[in-house]
Amino acid sequence: MKSIKTTNAIVHFNSDVYSELNAYIKSSNPSKIFILVDTNTHEYCLPNFLAQLESGDIIIEVMEMPEGEDHKTIDICTGVWEALSEYHADRKSLMINLGGGVVTDLGGFVASTYMRGMDYINVPTTLLAMVDASVGGKTGVDLGVLKNQIGITNEGSMVLIDTSFLETLPSNHMVSGYAEMLKHGLIYDKNYWNNLINFENLDISELNDMIYDSVVIKNTIVSQDPKEQGIRKVLNFGHTLGHAIESCFLSNADKTPLLHGEAIAIGMLLEAYISNKSVGLSNNEFEEIEKGILKTFSKVNITENDQKIIFNLLKHDKKNSHGKVKFVLLEAIAKPKINCEVENDLILEAFKYYNS
Repeated sequence: MKSIKTTNAIVHFNSDVYSELNAYIKSSNPSKIFILVDTNTHEYCLPNFLAQLESGDIIIEVMEMPEGEDHKTIDICTGVWEALSEYHADRKSLMINLGGGVVTDLGGFVASTYMRGMDYINVPTTLLAMVDASVGGKTGVDLGVLKNQIGITNEGSMVLIDTSFLETLPSNHMVSGYAEMLKHGLIYDKNYWNNLINFENLDISELNDMIYDSVVIKNTIVSQDPKEQGIRKVLNFGHTLGHAIESCFLSNADKTPLLHGEAIAIGMLLEAYISNKSVGLSNNEFEEIEKGILKTFSKVNITENDQKIIFNLLKHDKKNSHGKVKFVLLEAIAKPKINCEVENDLILEAFKYYNS
């Protein structure tokens, strides 16, 4: 697969991954290499990665963080910053983030801020991170249950996508990443959407081309608007309500937390309903979206009390401006509209429809 040039980095795939990484290390000659993993990737991914890493005499230090969204915090960042300092990292050190979106988001943020910036490379090991989290330069952490409230946009040197890591993933994490791929089709490419919803199983060998296409779509959008002042906002379709739903379930000890993609699938269905009622998404295309999402994602009970919490969380969405909640809606599949204001009654109507 041909490598993809982003604004300031390059995304390499499969057979090129380790030759490109080793060539980069040889040419840049970092003072030390720090590899950030979580408890899962330490066990299942790190041994294979280290076996193919050619570092010469460069010292390698491995730093482990707990796995899971609830550990995507400033406290964990502080621990990693302190570890970097203790092991005498400097601006010429290299940080490699080996993991899912939590690791690549947090690790990118740590690297971008330690000594005002050191080089980093993302090696995504989940489908979600491969098609979304590791590409585009968004780094950061959550503020309590509020998603990605603290962070900066800063691309690493490269992204290395080795799809063999997907063999270590449980099926629910594969499905979670699939939601972001569906989103890419809905906001950008109807043919891609059609291919995805007719894809009967998430077989890794068949996924390679679809992962590549998803990265191309995201990179095409991000390269036009790196700082998310306009067109890049379309990538947030399903995320205004989806992030609030994810945070709601994360904050309630009585509920099973939702994976990111599970929450985004709900958000896309709700926002497609709102699109149908407010910006002209046709009944046929709404039904197509509903069927396509529910083919893979089961419905979740969202109570009236949950909805009150979700409404309160919407006030913190990063797309908001001047106290107004701003949605990305669909006038048609592959025809998104940004900066849409939506009445609360219509949002409640969407939840009522979803629960019916």
